[in-house]
This record gives sequence, structure tokens and C-alpha cells, in this order.
Amino acid sequence: MWAIVGNCGDGVLLTGTFYRSLDEKLRIAVPKRLRDALPCPPSHGLFVAPGTDASLAIYSEEAFVGLAERLGAASPTQRDVRAFRRLFYGQAQRVELDRQGRVRIPPELAALAGLDKEVVLLGVGDHLELWSAARWQGYAAEKQTHYDEIAEAAFAPKAAEE
Repeated sequence: MWAIVGNCGDGVLLTGTFYRSLDEKLRIAVPKRLRDALPCPPSHGLFVAPGTDASLAIYSEEAFVGLAERLGAASPTQRDVRAFRRLFYGQAQRVELDRQGRVRIPPELAALAGLDKEVVLLGVGDHLELWSAARWQGYAAEKQTHYDEIAEAAFAPKAAEE
């Protein structure tokens, strides 16, 4: 079940886990409540890009532009920044929602994430992640046992990281 916090244009947070199937044309149905929560209107399309941990990231145009602004602030002289930009933007693709609320996942990105028929769509704040169901279940089982430590690290003051 999805939980949606906020309104159009004021930082909608996407949360939840949704089990879906990819059809033979690599389309996935996006839940109506989620489509309705996307920035007004989602007619500008969505962006599918390589995610982390062998997932795909799906961004609204608004979230994708926000990410681009954050990446633009990073130094282009840093080798990892240049490599990430090339790998990320070079593989990111704009997709459209069809009349049934489905998105077609580009074949090369589906292969990159090892997607098969059973997939999981996750709300991750400002974007969605698309995982192979088997890969997600393994990842979640492994990480859940360390939830407290992960939470502490996620909320640690930035000064402690520097």
C-alpha cells in the first residue's frame, strides 16, 4: 500500500512497496494513487535511470531536474563525479505514462537491473525504485537485520562524515 504525503509542487513524499508484474512489452502499471500524486500533470513524462544496488530509479521531471541541480553543484573535476554523470545521464531515458497508467521500461535498463516478470516498485521519498522481486526480497532481508545501525548512520550529523 502506498502512503503519499504532501501536495503537487510542495515536496510530495512517495513511500510504500507495491508488487507488480512486467508484461511482455516491459510495461509496468503505476498505481492510480501514485500517478495522482505526481507533480501536476505528469504529462511531461517520467525519467527511468540506473539506480543503486541493481535497481532502477524512476523520477518525475521535477525530481529529475532537482537531482540534476544537485549534481551540477558537484565539482566536474572530480573523477567519480564525471564518471557518475556519464553513466547516469548516458543511460537515463524519458518515458510516458500510457492511457492505462503504464510505463514501458527500456529493454537495456530492464536488463541492467535484471528485471524479469515479477518486480517491486518502491516509494523512496522523491522518486520510485524498480527492483527484481527476488533481488528486493534478498536485499530487504539482509538489511532489515541491521535497521538500527543503518538508521543511526542515516541520521548522523554531516560534520561526523567530513
